[in-house]
Amino acid sequence: MIILFTSQPLRQISKSDMNQKKFNADLIDLAEKRIKLNQLDYADDLYDESEDELHNAEDAFLSEFGDYMEGVLEEVHEAVCADTDVLIPLAYIAKNYIRKGETIDGDPIYEITSKEGVIVEADKYPNKTSRLVLIPAPARLILTVGGKAKEIVWQLKSN
Repeated sequence: MIILFTSQPLRQISKSDMNQKKFNADLIDLAEKRIKLNQLDYADDLYDESEDELHNAEDAFLSEFGDYMEGVLEEVHEAVCADTDVLIPLAYIAKNYIRKGETIDGDPIYEITSKEGVIVEADKYPNKTSRLVLIPAPARLILTVGGKAKEIVWQLKSN
């Protein structure tokens, strides 16, 4: 069961055939590959190989979860930023994640900077720079407002 968090009544988005653990694991893998790539200098011998690994992982994520995420993003945009066009799901994945430790279950804890994510016109926050960004562990879409406030607008929930 997927729950959409907004100031409006909660909406449920179900996708019973989706492997939610794999979704989150693949999203963690993308985050880790982006962290690794960002730590390499462009002249590093491993840069091209790491970049190829990231692009292959992104392609696999889109192939398996792209349609699902497009549906989620359409729902979120409708509820949060109706005047902003929905982009491809990869656009919402941060360019760089900051690993801040691990949960008791061993999942990584990530943070992002205020410059990450897709710029949107948030209905609740007119005239403020707002961004939507996808963060793993647990998979969720965060709305950042004015570079500071963060609001979870969607989160992957286990069945």
